[in-house]
Amino acid sequence: MNVKQWAIEKSVFIFSALIILFVVLWGAFSPEAMTRVMEQIMNQMIQQFGWLYVISTSIFIGFCLFLGFGPYRHMKLGKKHDKPEYTYFTWLGMLFAAGMGVGLVFWGVGEPLSHFHSPNGGIEAMSQEAAEQGLLYGIFHWGIHPWSIYAIVALGLAFAKFRKNLPGLVSSTFYPLIGDGVFGWQGKTIDVIAIVATTVGIATSFGMSTLQVGSGLSHLFGISANNIIHFTIIAIVTAIFLFSVLTGLNKGMRYLSISNLGLAGFLLLIGLILGPTVFILEHFTLTFGQYFTQLPELSFTTSPYTENEWMGEWTLFYWAWVISWSPFVGTFIARVSKGRSLQEFIFGVLFVPTVLTMIWFVTFGGSGLYFDLFEGTSIAEDVASTPESGLFLVLEQLPGSFILSIVALILISIFFITSANSATYVLGVFASSGNLNPKARVLFIWGLLISAIASVLLLSGGLEGMQAVATITAFPFTFIMFAMLVSIFRSLKKEGIDTSKVKEKEDW
Repeated sequence: MNVKQWAIEKSVFIFSALIILFVVLWGAFSPEAMTRVMEQIMNQMIQQFGWLYVISTSIFIGFCLFLGFGPYRHMKLGKKHDKPEYTYFTWLGMLFAAGMGVGLVFWGVGEPLSHFHSPNGGIEAMSQEAAEQGLLYGIFHWGIHPWSIYAIVALGLAFAKFRKNLPGLVSSTFYPLIGDGVFGWQGKTIDVIAIVATTVGIATSFGMSTLQVGSGLSHLFGISANNIIHFTIIAIVTAIFLFSVLTGLNKGMRYLSISNLGLAGFLLLIGLILGPTVFILEHFTLTFGQYFTQLPELSFTTSPYTENEWMGEWTLFYWAWVISWSPFVGTFIARVSKGRSLQEFIFGVLFVPTVLTMIWFVTFGGSGLYFDLFEGTSIAEDVASTPESGLFLVLEQLPGSFILSIVALILISIFFITSANSATYVLGVFASSGNLNPKARVLFIWGLLISAIASVLLLSGGLEGMQAVATITAFPFTFIMFAMLVSIFRSLKKEGIDTSKVKEKEDW
């Protein structure tokens, strides 16, 4: 490697780290100013470009469906004779853990009850219609749309890594468009944007997990969930996942992550049995039908005649957050999906997690709605101000609530630690030119930066501050994803015999 190439490679790590360090210092020394500026920028972006986030996610879904059911459906993510490394059910479990773990536990009750308390579109609060809308929007925000975003990034990375033997970097997905430019400043600029967006997306999830662990400690042991407790939680988790990353205990973390899915399944089953079972099953049927019949309308909803703050706080934030989180999740999905056909990949990534998400939301979110509507609880009022408390408030209504809350706290903590561990490793790979064994100091620096930015986001504006920064950083990566669509299609077209004749499985 010559001096020029060495400088280009190092510049990715240096520039991305400096940008994140600037945000950390700004938030640490002037949190109020940071919150004010970020929210002003976010509000302007939502007003001017909210439509872009809406139409982008719909385009991503359409492209995924074309790949999964179109002429390229037999294309493999790998060489022609590559076989999947994991069984189908293990693969699905790993997908679900990577893409939804922490967020699903946080918002599974928090979102439906928030919409129930403060519904959109002039619906009467705390009404049956508000309850139905709450579950529908929760599943809309956690269903096919976010998974299509993850799928696009994962496909681009898998094509580059497993078919072209390129480094596992976001920039590598653009080889069909810019050729060797992926190794120059063009590719490195893409990688810097991807790293910054990913760091903020991860830090946002990190911050949400911190809030929920603090809420669990408050409910179980009466510990006041203040900033000191939150920073203590971050420090402890940081020490655990940095120790794991630096000592090479990643295999143990992987087994821990898969085992946590069993714990989540146990909690889900108990919630279904001990909760309002008939109400849950009936509402699942209702919500399933509402989701798939209203999906086109929901997908293209904008507010050209009014300034819809609700949409900015919910739908647009979600799409931006998922886009910023997608390089990390996409990298993980690509890594575990080698040898799968496009059809198998799209079915497994888009539809199976959506159904599982629906079951989780209806079980726990539906239980919260039932308790408020028919048993006179006030879960929605508490959730409106502290959404992180939702799951624990629902579990309080069930027999054996203390034990179930302990299980939930363990579940959240393990998701928290394993996600942070994996994210640190992925950022280390991104900042090391795709080297699958990044140096310990690189991993250490990124681990500290993730924890630091999560801390300042909590300090500067809590959940609102995290939403603002995630929305802003996702904006440039949205355009990168559009270019990624073109690059993926060009790769497929180049390798296919003829777009109208590629039907045989072995034509690749």
